[in-house]
Amino acid sequence: MSVLKIIDAQLETMAPADRQIGQFIVDYPDRVLRLSSAALAEETGRSQSSVVKFSQKLGFSGYQDLKLAVSKARAQEWQVPPGMIHSTIEIGDSHATISQKLISSKLLSMQQTIAANHEPEIARALESLDAARRIHIAGVGASSLVARDFSYKLQKLGRNALHDSDSHVQMANVSSLGEEDVLFALSYSGTSIETVRIAELAKTRGATVISVTGLQQNPLMRVADIRLHTVADEERVRSSAITSRDAQLTLMDFLFILILQRQPDANDYVHNSEASVSALKMPTAK
Repeated sequence: MSVLKIIDAQLETMAPADRQIGQFIVDYPDRVLRLSSAALAEETGRSQSSVVKFSQKLGFSGYQDLKLAVSKARAQEWQVPPGMIHSTIEIGDSHATISQKLISSKLLSMQQTIAANHEPEIARALESLDAARRIHIAGVGASSLVARDFSYKLQKLGRNALHDSDSHVQMANVSSLGEEDVLFALSYSGTSIETVRIAELAKTRGATVISVTGLQQNPLMRVADIRLHTVADEERVRSSAITSRDAQLTLMDFLFILILQRQPDANDYVHNSEASVSALKMPTAK
């Protein structure tokens, strides 16, 4: 997961001193690579010890390790393809410009979402989903649409997966979960009160809770046993749940393919599903 994305996502919840250091790193990552801890402290008007403590709060042993992470993040940063625009959509933009900006935002969001989830955490999520007796998928609003799509995919593989668009029904269903079950909870903000309450109930029932949220610290993430992430760019497209929905769908498709890959009889289930549906497409006899 890119340290620059982590810092950017957590800026609003940081103390003023940390926020000033963090904002400088996000705004000028290439300059940071050339600065010592003392020089960064001078640039931000903070003490050298504040810079070191900031690095440690992010899980690094010191400032040098933070710089290495920034360097790695810059090297791995996705580049917008030639001819494609990546900037805020404006009222006066032409249809062609809007389409380019929108596609660029979607592509960037999907690429960064895959990069934000480290393989060990993905592996933990797969193990839990694979071993689950029941999988309840929670989400409201746009996340509910993604949850429904994921539940359909898992059902095609013969998995006992359930989602209901009514949060009250979700809550009632979760009340019957146990230690062999999984709650898979989606909320980009991680603050959706319904989804958080559902996750809290699942936790008390002993179920494994997997959260799918943005990178920022949030209540849903704190409840979860396994934390997956999506990266969205909603401010750039100025419309609700466009890139965040695509990011969630990308991650769900990624998990589905990985589950399909490890399930020996997956092809049989997929074939049976396709054969059953094909019967509905045949012309009726006159």
